[in-house]
Amino acid sequence: MEKLLLVEDDLALGQGVRLALQTEDRPVTLCRTLAQALQALEGEGPFALAILDVNLPDGSGLTFLEEVRGRLPVILLTANDWETDIVAGLELGAEDYITKPFSLAVLRARVNAQLRRSSGESSTVVQVGPFTFDFGRMEYRKHGRLVDLSKTEQKLLRLLVQNRGTTLTRADLVDRIWTDGAEYVDENALSVTVKRLRDKLEDTPSKPQYLKTVYGVGYTWAVV
Repeated sequence: MEKLLLVEDDLALGQGVRLALQTEDRPVTLCRTLAQALQALEGEGPFALAILDVNLPDGSGLTFLEEVRGRLPVILLTANDWETDIVAGLELGAEDYITKPFSLAVLRARVNAQLRRSSGESSTVVQVGPFTFDFGRMEYRKHGRLVDLSKTEQKLLRLLVQNRGTTLTRADLVDRIWTDGAEYVDENALSVTVKRLRDKLEDTPSKPQYLKTVYGVGYTWAVV
């Protein structure tokens, strides 16, 4: 059973999100304040994931994020124009963020993606859209035709596809792709790798359908 903790002070929104996410095997505990969330964490845990509003009546959700860092993954809910909250939350260890207003279908997809990631479930062969990616055999096809990828492009693709629907920060991608002990890698290397991967996979690289940029944050493989 995967228990979710939802911290949202807007009662109507919180109840709607709980209804969208809750199943027999996935109960959702709704809290409207930081104090209630901390009490639930101690009394009803462990939780598989927290979905956390940043602006709460008794303080900032970022305070709660610092409290639970390393204990459970967190997806932030933020207002559209609060870029500072997004950056601060990701730097404090949040796995993802969703801006308000948001689609419940996208929220479900991102929650499912994060739960798969947390549980370590990762299929060797992934079929998505026109693509078949066999990460075990290192074979990558688009419409059945082989696509030749460099090792760096393969690493980037695997991280994005296995976390599809989730935004990965530029810093996180650099740290996880260039693991050969280099002391410093210019983030421009990531931009170049993203461009090359787009050129090989996207029908229109200048308007990508799958490998999308989240400006000021990083990249995501979109749930199409």
